[in-house]
Amino acid sequence: MKNVNIIIAIVILSFSITFCKKTNSSTAVTPVDTVIPVVPTPEKDITNSSAVDYYGPLKVAGNRITGKADSAVQLRGMSFFWSQWMGKYYNTNVVKWLKDDWYCNVVRAAMAVEEGGYLTNPDMEKQKVLDVVDAAIANGVYVIIDWHDHHASDHLQQSAKFFVEMAKKYGDKPNVIYEPFNEPLQVSWKSIVKPYDQTIIDSIRKYDPDNLIICGTPTWSQDVDIAATDTLVGSNIAYTLHFYSGTHKQSLRDKAKAALDKGIALLVTEYGTTDATGNGVVNQDETSLWYKFLDTNKISWCNWSIADKNESSAALYAGTPEMGNWANNQLTTSGYFVRQEMKSKNLRFK
Repeated sequence: MKNVNIIIAIVILSFSITFCKKTNSSTAVTPVDTVIPVVPTPEKDITNSSAVDYYGPLKVAGNRITGKADSAVQLRGMSFFWSQWMGKYYNTNVVKWLKDDWYCNVVRAAMAVEEGGYLTNPDMEKQKVLDVVDAAIANGVYVIIDWHDHHASDHLQQSAKFFVEMAKKYGDKPNVIYEPFNEPLQVSWKSIVKPYDQTIIDSIRKYDPDNLIICGTPTWSQDVDIAATDTLVGSNIAYTLHFYSGTHKQSLRDKAKAALDKGIALLVTEYGTTDATGNGVVNQDETSLWYKFLDTNKISWCNWSIADKNESSAALYAGTPEMGNWANNQLTTSGYFVRQEMKSKNLRFK
């Protein structure tokens, strides 16, 4: 009888092992454009505080951006879309919703310059920026004022005037971060981008001596390694790094690491989970590699973008209301994926 029991036990055990192996090996591979939910960490409320109160004024120390405790600060948030084409989301309710529901601690106001932007309608486009900046200050989050232009060096006079106005108005607010040149094209750092950046830095510093300035780099803000060999003059200056994870992979992370090793600080003011076109699949695997790199090096980021445009990188489906309060089924694959990343890692502030 004992032998029979032993044999039965062996048969049951063998069946169990075989079943488990088949179950594991037959699990379907999740496509890269299908959302893999992230389990958020328990919420942590900071009573009577905000992100800006908690982290304080930002400053550059070596190759890190630090806060009032002199420890590295990593912000995670969202970029608005080109203001002239998606201005409907540039409002107080959206900023508040991003803070409350997405746990955003930084937003980026991407003020369009050409193609019907600031150069054509300066008052209208500037007001959109003011609305977002004022909402960010009211909600205690950081805000990037972005001169969203590929040809900023051709518009130096207009840009300097704009940033002087912003520095005069907001220079005493630790929430504000300046981004004078969104994405220079494939032009010279030494003769075109650097002189432009330096002129805008000097213009801002006449009225705002210490808020963070993030400066664009050539090749759509990817040549941070070149900028690291010939740096700008001044304090609290970091450099812009942009990537789209379906296109820009390990080679760009290597360039970023080379720049960090040379001692400059980076901030990703714009990245996408897709190809550089803004379309293609949402590449969660490659984006996760980028998240690991950014977390390891304490690099802050803003995802592109709060928009309901019919493209893969947009966070919202077409027709999503412009006042926030979005349901999960109104978020695209990219929007949901990025929101879950923020909710799992950012602190939740009241």
